[in-house]
Amino acid sequence: MPHHNLLIIGTGSGNSVITPELEGLDIAIVEEGRFGGTCLNVGCIPTKMYVLPADRIVEARESDRLGVTFPKPTVNWPAIRDRIFGRIDPIASGGEAYRRSQDFVTVYAATARFVGDRTVALSTGGQVSADRIVVAAGSRANGLPVDGLREPDPSRGLHTSDTIMRLDTLPKRMAIVGGGFVGCEFAHVFSALGVEVTQIQRSATVLSKEEAEVAKRYTALAGERYDLRVSTGVNAAHRTEAGTWQLEVTGPQGRATIDADVVLLATGRVPNGDRLDVTAGGIALDEEGHVVVDAQQRTSVEGVWALGDVSSHWQLKHVANHEARVVAHNLAVAFGRLDAAPQESDHRFVPHAVFGHPQVAAFGPTAAELEASGTAYVTKTQRYGDIAYGWALEDVGGFLTVHASPVTRRVLAAHCIGPQASTVIQPLIQAASFGQDVHEVARGQYWIHPALSEVVENALLGLEFD
Repeated sequence: MPHHNLLIIGTGSGNSVITPELEGLDIAIVEEGRFGGTCLNVGCIPTKMYVLPADRIVEARESDRLGVTFPKPTVNWPAIRDRIFGRIDPIASGGEAYRRSQDFVTVYAATARFVGDRTVALSTGGQVSADRIVVAAGSRANGLPVDGLREPDPSRGLHTSDTIMRLDTLPKRMAIVGGGFVGCEFAHVFSALGVEVTQIQRSATVLSKEEAEVAKRYTALAGERYDLRVSTGVNAAHRTEAGTWQLEVTGPQGRATIDADVVLLATGRVPNGDRLDVTAGGIALDEEGHVVVDAQQRTSVEGVWALGDVSSHWQLKHVANHEARVVAHNLAVAFGRLDAAPQESDHRFVPHAVFGHPQVAAFGPTAAELEASGTAYVTKTQRYGDIAYGWALEDVGGFLTVHASPVTRRVLAAHCIGPQASTVIQPLIQAASFGQDVHEVARGQYWIHPALSEVVENALLGLEFD
């Protein structure tokens, strides 16, 4: 049985664990698919590359308010798709080729399943053990507990985010089940490209975990662009003789049938710890199936770390990258390659963004969560339309809400909907992370006028403290 100093399962952020401090160790990587993980191949990067042309189309449609009109766009789906994967696929292949070229790295093209303490069985046969292991096996798209929708089947037009982006042709009609990040981004993309989209969401709003007013605003705007069915559940699904789909749903108006050529299941992702049978290696899982880790990313087994979606409740690439840096440092310490104290992950202010139209971005608790926890706070909502650049945009729906502590006068949270929301909130993430006083941030620096960043300045100045 081959034995290695270090075994890494998964090549998303796990691939970046091999830092210069660890070079020269006997390192093995287990990867069943493309190098690069979810983000590179089926997640963050390709979806945002699809969002760009979708944004251009919607912005062109909305430009009449600026006194400019454009003809109806011509959408070349193969060109859009091939531009994206023509760039991404070589990166994945190059990443694998690079690792295989390193004489201290062994790559196993297989799946792994724990069979004992720091020992895994490979789907290609045989077992592998290691002194230390990093579990970075990510997550997978979830099915729906409805007959016909439990497992994806791309050959029959039933997709998840793993396959929907590589369609041969654009369908005429698409049903999207789910109202979270994935569902909303793809509803934006495909509706912009001319597909008749019906999005189905169980709760009263899409993006229901966002600040309440953000979720309400996005839901209203999305409902103006495509067929959005909120407070609606899917009861049954079947394929017709013509090869299309019929979904039976129940909503506020009673029962209805939705016809679609393609169905996208966007009902969340589940961690892959169960597929690795990590409990057979003594590794604990929580009630949601995440590998349990401490602040240093250590699992319940000595010498085994975990990072990213397989262990994190934040299914975000920037979180996985942060955790990978922590694990890499702690591995270097454990192997005696670095004379330093172990590091801990910092998850105090984890931001996220939804690249729909408009964008949504946030970090920290919502007002409802602050109230439920009994946390004192002051708040200010600043409309995009009340700053000079908002006038230029003719924006009528964007806003930034900032929550701050009346005791420390530091930022607790920010919630934004509007153009470039993912960039707008960055100064607030910095202020919260470094414990900066709200007044210091607002008045201790210049703010470019008339720039979109003034929405942050004005929100901070609008916070009222005793």
